[in-house]
Amino acid sequence: MRISPGSIGRWSARRPWRAIGAWLAFVVLAVAALAATGTKQLQSGATGESARAENMLRQHESRPDQREFAYLHSDTLLIGDPAFRTAITQVKATMASALGGTVTTSISSGGHSALIAGPIGRPFSTDALSAAVARASSSRITSLLDDNTSSSGNDDLKRAERLSVPVTLLVLLIAFGALVAAVVPVVLGATAVIAAFGLLGPISQIFPLDSSVKTVVLLIGMAVGVDYALFYVIRSREERARCLTSHDALERTARTSGHTVIVAGTTVAIAMAGQFMIGTDIFNGIASGTIAVIACAVVGSVTVLPAVLELVGPRIDRGRIPFLPHLGSGADSRFWPAVVDRVLRHPVLSLLASLGLLVALALPALSLHVSDPSSDQISPRVSASQQARITHDFPGTSSPAIVAFSWPTGQRATAEGAARELEAQALAGGTAHPPFPMTTSRDGRAAALELPLAGLGDDGASKRALTVLRDDLIPRTVGQVPGIQVAVTGDAAQDVDFTAKMNQGLPYVIAFVLLFAFLILLVTFRSLVVPIKAIVLNLLSVGASYGVLVLVFQRHWAEGLLGFHATGSVIAWLPLFLFVVLFGLSMDYHVFILSRVREAIDTGMTNDQALRHGIARTAGVVTSAALVMFGVFSLFATASSLNLKQAGVGLAVAVVLDATVVRAVLLPASMKLLGDWNWYLPRWLEWLPRGHGPRARRHDQPLVAPAPAQSRS
Repeated sequence: MRISPGSIGRWSARRPWRAIGAWLAFVVLAVAALAATGTKQLQSGATGESARAENMLRQHESRPDQREFAYLHSDTLLIGDPAFRTAITQVKATMASALGGTVTTSISSGGHSALIAGPIGRPFSTDALSAAVARASSSRITSLLDDNTSSSGNDDLKRAERLSVPVTLLVLLIAFGALVAAVVPVVLGATAVIAAFGLLGPISQIFPLDSSVKTVVLLIGMAVGVDYALFYVIRSREERARCLTSHDALERTARTSGHTVIVAGTTVAIAMAGQFMIGTDIFNGIASGTIAVIACAVVGSVTVLPAVLELVGPRIDRGRIPFLPHLGSGADSRFWPAVVDRVLRHPVLSLLASLGLLVALALPALSLHVSDPSSDQISPRVSASQQARITHDFPGTSSPAIVAFSWPTGQRATAEGAARELEAQALAGGTAHPPFPMTTSRDGRAAALELPLAGLGDDGASKRALTVLRDDLIPRTVGQVPGIQVAVTGDAAQDVDFTAKMNQGLPYVIAFVLLFAFLILLVTFRSLVVPIKAIVLNLLSVGASYGVLVLVFQRHWAEGLLGFHATGSVIAWLPLFLFVVLFGLSMDYHVFILSRVREAIDTGMTNDQALRHGIARTAGVVTSAALVMFGVFSLFATASSLNLKQAGVGLAVAVVLDATVVRAVLLPASMKLLGDWNWYLPRWLEWLPRGHGPRARRHDQPLVAPAPAQSRS
């Protein structure tokens, strides 16, 4: 017997308790695997020379101690004034008590600012310390805590994880208008995520995972898991509304939506796999985790979901909520078909208008500037202008370059002397500012020298200083010691190395994703035009998202609305991450809509009839799925961490554009204009396997649309 989504669905529906038991057993085994292996955490996301330096620091245990800084400033008072002295005394006592170490005070050249610094000797509450430092402020004195150990990013992730399921359930409740129908997709998505979390244990033994991978897996897992369950639940409700028995409706759903889920899931997984082309530990971990959760969501959708729907049967509509729509109840959406009707009547105007909007939004992306914002702003509480003032008063507070070096036996004195010469030359040339603390390893074979770079630590001036340090100063000083090993890390160094690695691998990622997406759609729809058009539409959606990011985060358009301080750049990893995620999720919608259009053409409908029918039948699920993702991604747009805020805005904007402008206007307009050419397949590709789609038009066949089918009740 040939294994297909339909045959798997039939088996699941006929043996529902076995299917559910097998799925739960898989989830339990996955969790057991996590308990057995544990999760191997990624020690550092550095790459290139920075990675070599980080390895040296770990190997020799020579990493510099973390320090916390408090900055006090007054435009009118001097350090010697009693009020200023009192504020300094209060802050010093508070920091010494919180950090568990000795703190020191530095005075600016003008005497209007003080910097209080101390090593972090024990865990402490960042929020409590920040509040205590803020209490030293007055009408004439301002105080800020340099929160280098802020946990705001982790807090944001936990908040998003905590709220993602309730937000998803709320959206589905509104969309389905019934409690049971809303709960089923959430349960499937949640169990798929739990299984994927369990698989992260064994996966991490091959690809150590960054702390953010769990959150990415949760978001992608809930997105695709809910999407695929929506495909099933809505289609089964629709088939039952056509007076089919619950069993027959489910069998037809498994045969149609099951095939769609597999194609869509494979496309998303391939998009995620493109991250492997970069060759960095961070992207390897994200790629492996997201592929795992996508696989779990697909397997759950085609196996256990038919069993659940068979057991629930008509009770899927239990818990109806008055005055709310009921997706898949047999009634077409009214709004989007009305839009499509107007698009089909004026396809050229609709195409030009939608293209014009997307291109206009995408144009600012030409000035996209990427960098790691970790040192562009000291903490979420400190603006870029405040940081610039702190660095101006105390240049040594800029993020340092960390020169890690180890020497052969008998060369310690020579190596340390060369390091002091490096300090002198860096100071004389303005490459770095004192102090220059050096930490020697316990084994006496290595050291780490901190050189606070010119500039703000990770801006253009700092990167130029880093280039001088790496290419000129180190080769002339420390690099002259026989047998020495030396490498530079730090915020600026990691930013430069990571961006270089990204730029090197990005063309391969794009080529990989586009090629395999093209091949999958070519085989699925047996059309040369469908995959080309899908790729173009998805690239327009991604480009528009990039442009919005530039407008919001480089041109300061929404600082007040979103509550952040713009740094003039987009985080370095975001463009690649957005590309693979958005391309994959957009392809989900594309496959789902075109599958329904394809089915309609198979029944004999004309191209226009099939377009209206397909979009009318899919508008509800596409809109609902987009609202789910928009709601979850918007949680990140409200985060205090700039990294998460940028990711949330980019994802939320792209989802809205894709579900509205692209799928409801640009797609039907382009398909209307292309007509029967949408299904064109050259004769030399006739060897492709035939799926369940319409027969593609050969190049020597006339362009005659099939006769419309008689209306069906």
